[in-house]
Parts: sequence; C-alpha cells; structure tokens
Amino acid sequence: MPRNAPVRKSLTQLDHRIEAAVGHSVDRLWQHRDRHLLDEPHTRLVDAHRALVQAETNVTFYRSQLNSLSSGEYPVDGALFERIERTVGLLEDAARTRDERQAQAVAALKPVEAAARHNVPRDVPNLPAPDIAALLAITQGAKLHQNLLTQQLYVVTASGTRIPYSQLQRLEEDRLVVRDTSHPVTAGQPVTLTDTGRAALTAPRPPTAPGAAPVPRPGTWPAAAPARR
Repeated sequence: MPRNAPVRKSLTQLDHRIEAAVGHSVDRLWQHRDRHLLDEPHTRLVDAHRALVQAETNVTFYRSQLNSLSSGEYPVDGALFERIERTVGLLEDAARTRDERQAQAVAALKPVEAAARHNVPRDVPNLPAPDIAALLAITQGAKLHQNLLTQQLYVVTASGTRIPYSQLQRLEEDRLVVRDTSHPVTAGQPVTLTDTGRAALTAPRPPTAPGAAPVPRPGTWPAAAPARR
C-alpha cells in the first residue's frame, strides 16, 4: 500500500448510487459520520465506502506508477523489467482488494437503498438556517451556563459559539435537543441532539433558492443582516 496516499477524493462506481439512496452528496454523508449523526446502517455504509475509496486510490497509484515505467523515461534493461513485474503484481493485489471492498460496500448499500424505497417520509422539521447552524455547533459539544451575577442563561459550544437561551428553548420544544439536568446549571448542563435533531440534520434538504443565503458552516454564526439603504 502506498504511504501518504490521500484519503479523499477518489471516485468510485458506487458514488452515484449512494447519493441517490441518501439524498445528498457523499462528502456530506462523510461529514455526518464524523459528527456521529448516522444510524447503524448508514455508519456501516460510510465505513465500507471509505475503505473502497482507499482501495481505489491504491489502484490509481500503482497504475500511474506502471504508466511512468513504460513511458520511455527509463532505460530498457533487466532492472526495468523487474520493476514493471513488481508493479504489475502490486497492481493486481490492489485491484483484487478493490473488488473485495466494492462487494462489501454494495452489501452495506443494499439495506440503505431498500429503506429509502420503503420508508414513509419522517416528520422532520424544515429548519431555518440559524437553527441548522445551532444544531451543527451543538454536535461539537455544548453546555448551558448561568451567569452568577446577572442570572442570564446561555449555551456555549466547544467552538465558542453562543446560542441564546430563547433559541435553546425553541429547539427543546421541537424535541431537537435535550439537556442533562442532573448537572447544576451554574456548572454547565450538557446539551446534546436527540434522535429527531440528528434526523433533521441528516435529512435531504431542498436546494438553496437563487439569491438565498447559504447555510452557515459548522461553528459559525449567521452574519448580521445587511444595513438597509
């Protein structure tokens, strides 16, 4: 296996099938996996797909190496024949591994495709951009604090984002987040996403309308509205 090979982004034959099954891009699916937002079938699919991407990267690496050896750059001698023979062997091993991992990825994809065909649409709220940004920030870790002097309540996330208490209450009412009340609020009550909150983040979202503001990146807060002229 080549060292320092990039993890992403080698395309695979399954990318379009995966995106059709989950309703959004493979990159976004990987991001959901890293934030622990996926259920078990989708988690298995991402792990299998990542293994397939690495195997595909190895095939590309050895194929490029073989092309380089046959490009005419090197003298035709016994050493070149040995290098070509060794590279062909490594390419065969890489292709064999790629085929095995593709079969594993297909096996992981089939239950996700079946669920996508038969699932009744879930009652997932269509969230505005500020709430999506808040939920993404909470996935990194968040606590509800109370200022001892002013008694003001606010949520602070691991990225430093502050979420107003009024917004937290609304997210709680929608059952998107829950806080651990076993901790005193003065010490910080952990705030985490519920299953509904994770589903709201991972559900396919309609394309952004022309001229609409994009969804903020994780850990950022929506910019203030432009001043009126």
